Amino acid sequence: MIEIKVPELAESITEGTIAQWLKEVGEHVNQGEYIAELETDKVNVEIVAEHSGVIKEFKREPGDTVEVGEVIAVIDEGGSASASTPAEAPTEEPKKETVPAVTTEEASVATSSASRPLASPAARKLARERGIDLSAVHSADPLGRVRKQDVESHGTPAEAKTAAQAPAPKKAPAAPIASDDPTKPVERVKMSRRRQTIAKRLVESQQTAAMLTTFNEVDMTAVMDVRSRRKDAFVDKNGVKLGFMSFFTKAVVSALKQFPLLNAEIQGDELLIKKYYDIGCAVSTEEGLVVPVLRDADRLSFAGIERGIGELGKKARDNKLSISDLQGGTFTITNGGVFGSLMSTPILNAPQVGILGMHKIQWRPVAIDQERFENRPMMYIALSYDHRIVDGKEAVGFLVTVKNLLEDPETLLLEG
Repeated sequence: MIEIKVPELAESITEGTIAQWLKEVGEHVNQGEYIAELETDKVNVEIVAEHSGVIKEFKREPGDTVEVGEVIAVIDEGGSASASTPAEAPTEEPKKETVPAVTTEEASVATSSASRPLASPAARKLARERGIDLSAVHSADPLGRVRKQDVESHGTPAEAKTAAQAPAPKKAPAAPIASDDPTKPVERVKMSRRRQTIAKRLVESQQTAAMLTTFNEVDMTAVMDVRSRRKDAFVDKNGVKLGFMSFFTKAVVSALKQFPLLNAEIQGDELLIKKYYDIGCAVSTEEGLVVPVLRDADRLSFAGIERGIGELGKKARDNKLSISDLQGGTFTITNGGVFGSLMSTPILNAPQVGILGMHKIQWRPVAIDQERFENRPMMYIALSYDHRIVDGKEAVGFLVTVKNLLEDPETLLLEG
């Protein structure tokens, strides 16, 4: 018998919640196949079987909190699959180092009516929330893998039928208003582990740091002019679009080199001033805000920054970020402007001591001199900082440096 244990996740993560079993008791599993989805504070992790065999027992249920190293399932290497769950045809066991996301074998399992449908973690989560049977969902994927959009487009009549047959997934609200006044309905929803962690960390950040925010505004005329003139040639040469994030990342790295305390953190009674520039880029997902890290941003070209941020954003939206993608950032950039925010005060991403907030570009009349006004594309920018180690002079100087570099983007090339 082989015990399946919760793997080591990261130094700061010691437990998780079983979100979903991807196999069933009595079902045959091959080495390298996913058997469970584990929800942690930062990302969802799929646990793989390190040996082939038949699942004999699940020791924990979906929703249970489990610790690293805890036994959650047992596999019988010499066992045979139960009659209700036919074993898959013997295949050569893949190496643990290379586990393809979707194999031909998995596709055959997904399309078999007698097997558990193959689906992405996001699709399984949404199906659980809506009470949808994944085997009834039509997949647009050529290999038969059920995606989140397949679940979203699943017909409402089938959903209603399934929901009517299934027991209610949520407990009845205990608040008197829900039962005493039916004209004022409420819904009680348990926060996901990730949302709980986000809430906890944001409160801790505000309680432990002496956080202040300073503001400025940037005339985006020059950046927009460069993008307009160079965008087609940039795409042809590099295969990625020239966005605003590369300009802001370059400007931030340059400013951090001039104001190193904003690239530091507090450890006890010491300052850890970092000589590298791993920039966190906040990404909004359906399960909450995550901040994947763009490594060594100072060594990347404009194309390298755009490509790296694009890849991290896609991994975040597809729920494919790894723990390493989220660790070790030195400074964070967040862009509320994509949602229409005109101004905000971003909260520090502890233990970092600085975060830059970008906002919506809005055309406004700007005084050119005492007599002339022009309409210019303007953006408010905000720097939240930890006043324990960063004084107002440094914070304002940092933000003015970012502003000046963006208003004269050719300087970014000279700065390197």
